[in-house]
Amino acid sequence: MARNRRTSGQLNSPLRKAMEYGMLLVGSLVLATSFNLFLNPNQIASGGVSGLSTILHNLFGFSPAIVQWACNIPLFLLGLKLLDRQYSLKAAVGSIILPLCVMLTSNLQPLTTNPLLASIYGGIGVGLGIGIVFRGRGSTGGFAIASQILHKVSGLSLGVCVAVFDGLVILFAGIVFDPEKALFALIALFVTSKTIDIVQMGWNTSKVAYIISNETDALREAILYDLDRGVTLLDGAGGYTGDARKVVMAVVSQSEVSKLKIMVRSVDPDAFIILCPAQEVLGEGFRVG
Repeated sequence: MARNRRTSGQLNSPLRKAMEYGMLLVGSLVLATSFNLFLNPNQIASGGVSGLSTILHNLFGFSPAIVQWACNIPLFLLGLKLLDRQYSLKAAVGSIILPLCVMLTSNLQPLTTNPLLASIYGGIGVGLGIGIVFRGRGSTGGFAIASQILHKVSGLSLGVCVAVFDGLVILFAGIVFDPEKALFALIALFVTSKTIDIVQMGWNTSKVAYIISNETDALREAILYDLDRGVTLLDGAGGYTGDARKVVMAVVSQSEVSKLKIMVRSVDPDAFIILCPAQEVLGEGFRVG
């Protein structure tokens, strides 16, 4: 209980809060800059309120920032009413800060008029910005809130609800502009999602190794002291014989996989090894936070 209180205190400390709001600001600025440098001038509406603002800007000349405020603020208020406490002060700040950043960077000149380059680099920039905001436990509001509301009232999965809103914006863009622009928007959306994953979980993919062997003690010693990695022993049972046995579990970096396999084979040539990707590993010997 004391440890839980200490952890909660660290997550809610003034310094941590200041860092999270700083990440919200930086992420919003990166997102807005990418929007004005790549996506908006090339009519690439890759979903979300920003995509909708691109369409309305090109149709009627509306300022993208004004459109985003006009969508974000009512959606936040509606989400606050229907979703109770799921959206904090940071969601309100994000709903205001992002359009402000879009307005402040609106005079930037586009870096390219090639829609493919714009969709790729715009998607990277938007994904980087959103990823930074998410790392700060923040939100930029918009259709993320609308998706949560639809998820609550319809029972559809959250992923489906997000896809519905993004899909409608891209479909609208294909009708207003042309189908080719909708295809570029899909590229930007894909690149954005992959970039968010990289920012959230990093480039390195570790491996989880499950080793079934009759030489459990020798393997444990080798991994602990030769490979210098932690080991966990899991209780298992043979599916055919029903005999109890231990399963050795260890997490290793990508570069250590070959060394691990050679080590296991040298200890027990008949060992059964299962290697699974571990996208994110936090703790001693790996990433701290």
